[in-house]
Amino acid sequence: MLAAFLGLSGPALTDGERAFIRERDPAGFILFGRNVADKPQLRALTDSLRALSGRSDLPILIDQEGGRVARLKAPVWPVFPPPWRFCQLYDRAPISAIEAARVNGEALALTLAEMGINVDCHPVLDLRHDGAHDVIGDRAFGAEPMRVAALARATLDGLAAGGVCGVLKHIPGHGRARADSHHELPRVDATDEELADDIAPFRALREAPMAMTAHLLYAAWDAERPATLSPTIIADIIRTRIGFDGLLMSDDISMEALSGTLAERARGAIAAGCDVVLHGSGVLAESDEAASGVGEMKAAASERLARAMSRTGHASGQDYDALAAKRDALLSYA
Repeated sequence: MLAAFLGLSGPALTDGERAFIRERDPAGFILFGRNVADKPQLRALTDSLRALSGRSDLPILIDQEGGRVARLKAPVWPVFPPPWRFCQLYDRAPISAIEAARVNGEALALTLAEMGINVDCHPVLDLRHDGAHDVIGDRAFGAEPMRVAALARATLDGLAAGGVCGVLKHIPGHGRARADSHHELPRVDATDEELADDIAPFRALREAPMAMTAHLLYAAWDAERPATLSPTIIADIIRTRIGFDGLLMSDDISMEALSGTLAERARGAIAAGCDVVLHGSGVLAESDEAASGVGEMKAAASERLARAMSRTGHASGQDYDALAAKRDALLSYA
């Protein structure tokens, strides 16, 4: 199995993509807006991926956070609030905010599971820092580690109740970035002591099944390499100090925070300690180049993936409308 989660070009598989999947057997796939038209089409796409791979638990990922990060959009799919709304409710009623985040996570999961999507790249555990780039902004659950951890844990629990695996992002923390890592490499000059707050939410949720790295350079930890490519940060900070032992995927290696060819970026991420490389462009030639840098999944990575996917597909049987109504009633007090 290829140690990569890859994007697709459009709303249905091409002949080239089918041949590539048969030959290389990627660990999973990530969907974007270009892959989504309507419910019958999307379900047909995810069904075709599972049939082709021969794996009923094939990871099919999407970024569905709510607010501005949502690949499934209205009017076909419901609108979900941005994470910051739960932070605002927390100011007035912390217990209500935690419950609202939980039922929102479960409602999110039900909409995804209906479409055959079993991994949501959410929740965001990054702290919202004054003066930082707005790439995080209202995607954050707050500025305080304890609050972020509580709301993110509730979201993760809600996703799991709906049969979907959540992904912590962006470990070890993207909140201090003063640039958008989609376009350039952000440098964080905070001290190790200051960064303790940023990693605290990840440490609180260290038993989560999956996490996604940040393409940020943390000068206090590794002055030369961003986290995704840093053996020091992955071993000493993510795996040891945070204590995360779930599946670790890179953020999208096509982002301009990283340099070198796609094969070099992919090879570097795996060498640094990522279990799986994420590449989402959907351009088949680029997927092939990224694939040339990763190789087969290692035994430990395969075990982590199996453990994560064993938690999917077991929904609680709750009703979406009831969950959404409860969330909206709670948020009305914010």
